[in-house]
Amino acid sequence: MKTLLTGGTVVSMDPTVGDFDRGDVLIEDGVIVAVAERIDASDAEVIDAADRIVMPGFVDNHRHSWQTAFRGVGADWTFPEWALAMHGTVKPHYQPEDVYVGTLLGRLEALHSGVTTMLDWYHVAQTPEHEDAAVAALRDAPGRSVFCLGAGWATPDSVDTAIRRVRSELTDGGLVTMAWGLRGPEDTSIDTLARELKLAAELGLRTSLHTGSDGTQRPVADLNEHGLLRDTTTYVHANGISDEELRMLADTGSSISISPDVELKMGFGWPMTGRALAAGLRPTLSVDDVPSVGGDMFSTLRTAFAVQRGLDGGLNSRDLLAFTTIDAAASCGLDARTGSITPGKDADIILLRADDITVFPVTDPAATVVSHGHPGLVDTVLVAGRVVKRDGALVGVDLPALKTRLTASRDRVAAAAGIRLDRSWRPQPAAK
Repeated sequence: MKTLLTGGTVVSMDPTVGDFDRGDVLIEDGVIVAVAERIDASDAEVIDAADRIVMPGFVDNHRHSWQTAFRGVGADWTFPEWALAMHGTVKPHYQPEDVYVGTLLGRLEALHSGVTTMLDWYHVAQTPEHEDAAVAALRDAPGRSVFCLGAGWATPDSVDTAIRRVRSELTDGGLVTMAWGLRGPEDTSIDTLARELKLAAELGLRTSLHTGSDGTQRPVADLNEHGLLRDTTTYVHANGISDEELRMLADTGSSISISPDVELKMGFGWPMTGRALAAGLRPTLSVDDVPSVGGDMFSTLRTAFAVQRGLDGGLNSRDLLAFTTIDAAASCGLDARTGSITPGKDADIILLRADDITVFPVTDPAATVVSHGHPGLVDTVLVAGRVVKRDGALVGVDLPALKTRLTASRDRVAAAAGIRLDRSWRPQPAAK
């Protein structure tokens, strides 16, 4: 089975392949087999990519999609308000159906906006049925996903049982794989982290954890002192950690995931993009959560770019595209399979409209995507060679039915939690 993407402006994100003002990409059995100015493949299905930017799909390595039903309600919230609302107020009332439909709609939204690979950082842990619902949703969405099972169980034994059970069901060969969402050194003991990192290595799992500092804590240095930094761990946010600690992460091959919109709006501090790069790290970018910010990578790119340029004049548009494609793929351990348009890799590719009035005329494709891009440009999406979005619409998805289910989920959870879904709702700590 062959597919030929023909006549597009190819931004491969692979320096050995290069870019093409007019190029073709040949796909066979879901794998990229050739990229050239012109390819003769008379036996292939042809997708006309004229007036399209052809580039690798985005990779988002940190998103909590279970919260999709509460999109936008936290636009004005600080981090403590978000934590109280999502974890303290609504999460206890989530049933498996709520997890399923929120995760499915969240993953479909990401695909719709060109995110072909997404790490779903699951921290709504309640029961095995909740976990299974999240995995089922990721499997039902036709994207490449990493189910990052977050901590939240009562005892070490229950954590181990959950991790081993889900790991037995998710191997590394399919479109849905697994990672482990660890608690950071601020939230658990060094001994617990050491034990869990050992188990993660035993099970072949990459790990991800949230961390940061107000200038008095040294979480990364603490981990380094105990020999717990790994090249298989992604550190989320990391706002406020020292340059010395950033160099520790670089020296051990760790990754850093920056969520610029959430970090700025919720008061985490300046995104660490430029400082991470200066320390020798390749930063990556992520959305985080949609109750607070938009769910597309275009806005994330634009915020990260504008903020860093405002701080020190650094970065360029090609840097930003790398952070959200090949670098983010590497942070998920998937750079051999995705993240660039390279022969031998899976065909995770997006076609963006270059004739749309909001970007026309396209002179510099990379700069256009970063500075002017938006989800409305995403015309076609392929995952492992399969077309999952065509002519601006997701393929084979009953969105009206799913929207009805998501609305019912939101309303049921809100009623159970005793909250009003209007502008006046702001989470309030319980009276002492």
